[in-house]
Amino acid sequence: MRGDEVPHAPHVCATARDWPGAVALYGADLGGEFALEELLPARATVGLTRTEFLAGPLGRWDRGADLEVELIAGTLDSQERLAVLGGANRLAIGDGSPENWEVIQFAEAELIAPNRYLIRNRLRGQYGSDGVMPVAWPVGSYVVLMDAAVEQLDLAISQRRIARDYRFGPARRAYDDPSYVALSAAFDGAGLRPYAPVHLRTPDSLGNDMAFHWIRRTRIEGDSWDMEEVPLGEESERYRLQVLSGTTVLRDARVSTPAWVYAAAMQTSDGASPGDVVQVAQISARYGAGPVAEWILG
Repeated sequence: MRGDEVPHAPHVCATARDWPGAVALYGADLGGEFALEELLPARATVGLTRTEFLAGPLGRWDRGADLEVELIAGTLDSQERLAVLGGANRLAIGDGSPENWEVIQFAEAELIAPNRYLIRNRLRGQYGSDGVMPVAWPVGSYVVLMDAAVEQLDLAISQRRIARDYRFGPARRAYDDPSYVALSAAFDGAGLRPYAPVHLRTPDSLGNDMAFHWIRRTRIEGDSWDMEEVPLGEESERYRLQVLSGTTVLRDARVSTPAWVYAAAMQTSDGASPGDVVQVAQISARYGAGPVAEWILG
C-alpha cells in the first residue's frame, strides 16, 4: 500500500480491551517447534461493523449509507479529502480469514457513542481489493485501521501457501500458557495478485464476431498521470479468457494483448447463449490469475 511492502508477506496486528503491554506471535511448521516470529508492542485499532456494508462505486467517492463500526480499542479521526487521496485513513474490512479483505479509505468519522463511529465519504476497493468486494459485508465484519500498529510477518517466499501453526498471547508469558490462542493459517500472498482489468467492452452482439477489448491495470507505480501507459506489474502480459454458462466453462483461452475475438463459429461450437458470461483476468507467473472483469452476453 505504501509501495515498500514485501508483496507476499501477510500483515498482522493485535488488540484487546485490557492490553497486556505487548503481544507475541510464535510460528511453527506443522508439528514443528515454535519460535518467536513477531512482537507487537502497539495495540491496533480494530472493531466490528454494526451495519451492513453494501458494495459501492469504484474510482469516485462513495456517499452511500453511513457505515457504523464499534471499536474494541483505538479511535478514528476525520481527514481532509486531499489527505485521503494521498493515502490517509486506510481501513481494511473483512471476514477475518487471511485473504478476504477489502481496503477502503474514509474522509469522515463521527463519534456517536463510546467506541462507535459513523464512517462517511469513502473510497472503495482500494489497492486492487475491488476484486474481492462482495455484494455486502455483513454485520459483524472486522475492521482494522491500517496504521503503524499493523506490521508485516517475516514470511519466506517458500512458505507462501503452506499451512503453518501460530500461537499468540501476552508477550510476558510463554507460548504454552493458557492465555495464548492457537490457529493454523496459510497465506496466498495477496500483494502479488494482479488487479482486475477494467472497461471490458465489445461493440458487437451475440451471433456476430465479438471483438472484446479492455484496459490493463498495474499493482506497481500506477498513480502517475504523466505516462502513456502504466507499467506492467507482471513478468509478461498474459490474460485468461473464459466463457461461462453458470459454473460450466464453455471456452478457456489465453492471450498476450488486451483484446480477444469471440468468433461467431466459436459461439456456435460452444453453444453460447444470452446470459452467459465472458470473464477476463490478468495472469501472474507467481500468483496465477487475478480477479476478473465480466461481460454478460446478450
